Amino acid sequence: MSSSSAPEITTMLQQAVTLHQQGQLQAAGDLYQQVLTRQPDHFDALQLLGVIARQGGDAPSALKYLNAAIAVNPAQAIAHCNLGATLQDLGRSAEALASYDRALQLNPAYLLALNNRGNVLRSLGRLEESLQNYQHALQLKPDYAEALLNRGISLQAMDQHEAALADFDAAMQLKKNNIDACFARAVSLQHLQYVEEAIQDYDDVIHQQPHHAEAWCNRGICLQKLQHYEEALTSYGNALKIRPVYAKAQQQLGRVLQLLARDDEAIAAYGQALAQGADAEQINYALATLGKVAAPVASPAAYVTELFDQYAGHFDQHLLTVLDYQVPVLLVAALERQGPPQRSNSLDLGCGTGLCARFLRPWSTRLTGVDLSARMLEKARQTELYDDLHQMEIAAFLQQSSQHYDVIVAADVFVYIGDLHAVFAGVKKALCKGALFGFSCEVSSTADYLLQPSHRYAHSLPYLQALADAHDFVLLEASQAYARQDKGEKIRINIIVMQRK
Repeated sequence: MSSSSAPEITTMLQQAVTLHQQGQLQAAGDLYQQVLTRQPDHFDALQLLGVIARQGGDAPSALKYLNAAIAVNPAQAIAHCNLGATLQDLGRSAEALASYDRALQLNPAYLLALNNRGNVLRSLGRLEESLQNYQHALQLKPDYAEALLNRGISLQAMDQHEAALADFDAAMQLKKNNIDACFARAVSLQHLQYVEEAIQDYDDVIHQQPHHAEAWCNRGICLQKLQHYEEALTSYGNALKIRPVYAKAQQQLGRVLQLLARDDEAIAAYGQALAQGADAEQINYALATLGKVAAPVASPAAYVTELFDQYAGHFDQHLLTVLDYQVPVLLVAALERQGPPQRSNSLDLGCGTGLCARFLRPWSTRLTGVDLSARMLEKARQTELYDDLHQMEIAAFLQQSSQHYDVIVAADVFVYIGDLHAVFAGVKKALCKGALFGFSCEVSSTADYLLQPSHRYAHSLPYLQALADAHDFVLLEASQAYARQDKGEKIRINIIVMQRK
């Protein structure tokens, strides 16, 4: 490069940067290319062409230019950070992490690299580590809105929604009309069952960005919970207009149509959801509740896990204050009438958040809980009433358990299992002779077991008696009661106590 061309290159580069900042990417890119024509190893032109390529969605070109820039000057943290972002776009998380690490070795106070490194760790499920990066960035710059937003999203993924809301609120204070923070805030409000407030936030997102399909879909779910079914249909319809291939919205649409007794339309929506990639087991389960396919022997494990993972944060309050849930009290009273041992090794099948634990603990020298939902088990762990907690399907747990129990209970668990033979075989194996097995189930007056439109199974008393006979149990007590409310109707259940022969 001649000395006379250096001022020309500097002027050209300044013009290109100005155009770049104005969003005129094509014009800026042409000028960066002209710089490279005069000086092929110009670091800034190479690095900024990589940025433009990434902004334009051309990841391979971005990688080419950024790697060339790093070859020219490997000591520039900005190029490593931009390379990390490009690798992140491509899903090459481990390589992206290494690029951010190099950027931070060169500049430990590089805020963008800290924030982006946190995002990669979050994508890898390393949530605690992601928090450390956001917190480091916020120590350096407390008003860093992006780090507040991303820390909130990691806290949200850890089911710490109250803490997440504080971060989303702070991010929105710093950056007005922050759509991402407003949407994330709505998601946490929805998880906490503040559905009216969540709808307000989704409305704010939609006002700013009418084509936000996720906001329309989640708004529909909130309206569905409030039993505003027609409004929910409109929200799902808008989501599907924006994104015609959207399995989640199609599946939710099917559920609302089913609740409105528009069964043919529900079947069509479920079919569309299946064609668009929805979980086939869950769709067939929904179709079974409409009588279109044979009912499975149990609810899909993924359905139960997802249902209760979402429900964990407000499970106890909703059951006890909204649904007037009585099963633990009724079941324990029935067991006490049959005289359970005062010092027992007790097992709580499908323990959930531990609603039965406070009744079982006074009897128990040892209390074990089993459930499919990790988030439910975390709530159970917080009660400090269990000696052991296991995340497993209950029949599998019973078959592999080496323990022998004096009392086994299953409160409101068999509503997710139709055929109970495997469970009874497992209980027989795990229960001491003469010991008690107490459980509840919804009442079927027709079939042995029946999958209801509520997506819950009911069982007949003759079927339960047949199970007792087949698996060496004596039926000590069978009483009917109302366990809870569902959409204003009282749900009738059987409370059963059996004794192992």
